[in-house]
Formats: sequence, structure tokens, C-alpha cells
Amino acid sequence: MHLDPHHLAALAAILRHGSFDAAAAELAVTPSAISQRIKALEDRVGVSLIHRGTPCTGTPAGLRLARHAEDIGLLEAQLNRELSLEQGTGPTRVRIAVPADVLSTWFIDAMAAVDDMLFDLVIDDQDHSAEWLRRGDVSAAISVGGQTVPGCDSIALGTLRYLPTASPEFMARWFPGGVNAQSLSLAPCLTFNRKDALQKAWIHAQTGSRLSPPTHFLPSSHGFVAAAAAGLGWGMNPAHLVQSAIADGRLRELVPDTPLDVPLTWQVGRILAPALSPLTRAVRKVAAQVLANP
Repeated sequence: MHLDPHHLAALAAILRHGSFDAAAAELAVTPSAISQRIKALEDRVGVSLIHRGTPCTGTPAGLRLARHAEDIGLLEAQLNRELSLEQGTGPTRVRIAVPADVLSTWFIDAMAAVDDMLFDLVIDDQDHSAEWLRRGDVSAAISVGGQTVPGCDSIALGTLRYLPTASPEFMARWFPGGVNAQSLSLAPCLTFNRKDALQKAWIHAQTGSRLSPPTHFLPSSHGFVAAAAAGLGWGMNPAHLVQSAIADGRLRELVPDTPLDVPLTWQVGRILAPALSPLTRAVRKVAAQVLANP
């Protein structure tokens, strides 16, 4: 089935911006032209592609076609590089699933090292970012090592170290007799979201018990650090984010020298791997500078 690239571009722009008007502005055409392109595309494939609303969202078929359009852009950019042609159509767009802690510690440096690429990041817990790739919703993902996705190239990047941290005041209040299963079952902890299992994994590693302590849900990496320093709870924080706070005494490790090391893997769809090779090189280079050896 041949699909008009202008129709696909209109669909992708609507789903990026959430409206026909914004898509028209990006593509320098009228909203009426955008509507006509979407109608023609829906007639061509025989299904509805967009839920009209505020904002507009994609149906499953619409989301898949929008991803197809982005894949075509990446492959065309690769061909232009290989043939030394002028790209002429502007930067290509790539959608990647990235854990919030990876984004807050080192991934932006990898993004900045790549020219002519626009990033559409999906932020999720590290244990679940691979699911986005498995569903075909993204072109690449940073995932926990070992969770390889069929049809993808997988590259071990190293380990991201987490430290169990809390403020001195919190430690004095909740752990006066030491950090053990009893005190950990009562002390409030910080949890990124309902998928985040780092705190429970550390508790189990230290005590052998599977506890469910009271928790604050706080979906922000930097907010995690601030909340721990404010005495709201204890949490597993990336070592890079808490080094200065530990050094100046705002935070302490619950138990010294008990880190939780999380192995990270870069996974990219095999068909798109050559087109994304500049990004893969940047990811590997920056990860080697920040993470412990794989």
C-alpha cells in the first residue's frame, strides 16, 4: 500500500501538537489542507486515525502510522548521509523511551552530541521502558539490562548506581535504633511511581523481607533529592544526583556502602539501527564516561 508522505506528515504533526491548527502552522499550510490530507489518509487505510478533541489524540492505527512516518524520515536521512546528499527537509525526529533518572543524569549530553535530530522522549520507569519498544511505540529505548526485545540490537552500557538516602533529621527520627526490617516498615519512603520497585528491592536485599512501607509518590528525579533533603522520606537516588548533598551533610546514606546497581541497556530496532548509528555512538560515549563498566 502506497501512502502519501504529505498525508503521513500531517498525521504526525497533529499527534505531536494535539491540534489541526498547530499542525498546519508547522507544515506551512492551511488547517483546511490538513483536514483534507487526514480525510484522504483515513479513506486510504479505511479506519479512523485521530480522536478529534482537545487535544487530538491518535487511534491505535493512527499512532502506528505516525511511527511509520518517523521511521521513513530516519531511513531517508541515513540514505542522504550515505550518498552525501543535502538533506533539505530539516532534522529528523526520533521517539525514545528513557527512564527519568537516566534523563536527569546523562542522556541529555548524548542528545546534544547529535546533529539534525529532534527528540520525542517517552519518560517511564527503567523497568518498563522496554515495553514501549516491544509494542513498537518507540524506535529505541534505555532499559534495564537483560530485558532484551526481539528484533532489536542491544548494547550493554554499564550500571547506574543508586544510594539509599535521607536527611540527618529523618534518620534521627525514624532510625534511632538502626536501619532494620522493623524501622523500614514504618519509615516513609519515596517512590517515583507505582512501577518503581527500587526501594523495595533495596529493602529486600538488606533485610531479606518483602515490606510495603508507607510511601510518597513523587514522579521527579530532582524532586526525589529535594524531598529527601527536606525530610519527607528516604529514597533510592542516583549517586550522581546526591554526591554534593552527601558531601555537605544535607543527606546521609541509610546504610553506608550498600548501593543498588542497575544495569542499563541501549536497545534500538534492528531495521532502524543503521539510521540511528550517530545517536548510538553518542549514547555509548557518554554512558562510558558516567556509568560503571558493563
